[in-house]
Amino acid sequence: MRIVFGADDENETTRAVLAELHGRGDVEILTDDSWPDLGAGIGRAVVEGRADVGVVMCWTGTGTAIAANKIPGVRAALAWDPWIARGARLWNDANVLAMSLKRLAPDVAVEVTRAFLDEPTPDPDEADAIRRLTELPDQN
Repeated sequence: MRIVFGADDENETTRAVLAELHGRGDVEILTDDSWPDLGAGIGRAVVEGRADVGVVMCWTGTGTAIAANKIPGVRAALAWDPWIARGARLWNDANVLAMSLKRLAPDVAVEVTRAFLDEPTPDPDEADAIRRLTELPDQN
């Protein structure tokens, strides 16, 4: 699996997530102090095919998720527990995981990451909804 990772700060949580990612495949690390540019860069790496999925972290996770979702073809989901992360992949075919690097303990962030990456394909029952999601016009 090819994964692109970025965080606008570094701490125990980001280091734990990055260690988990390195155990899962090839990891490209993007660095940028600007969370909007970081989120967009992660999104671009995924839609350009440099990575299968992206993982992005900022203080809340919200800003980088919003920035990533500005890139057509990105479906970034903010997740704070494994159930949300798994559902984002399963029911929404999310291709970028966004998390808070300030509010998640390292072990929880790793569990969220695992749940996201362990759900490789969307639920076939959601195929029509996911297709409709991708057909929504970009209002940006």
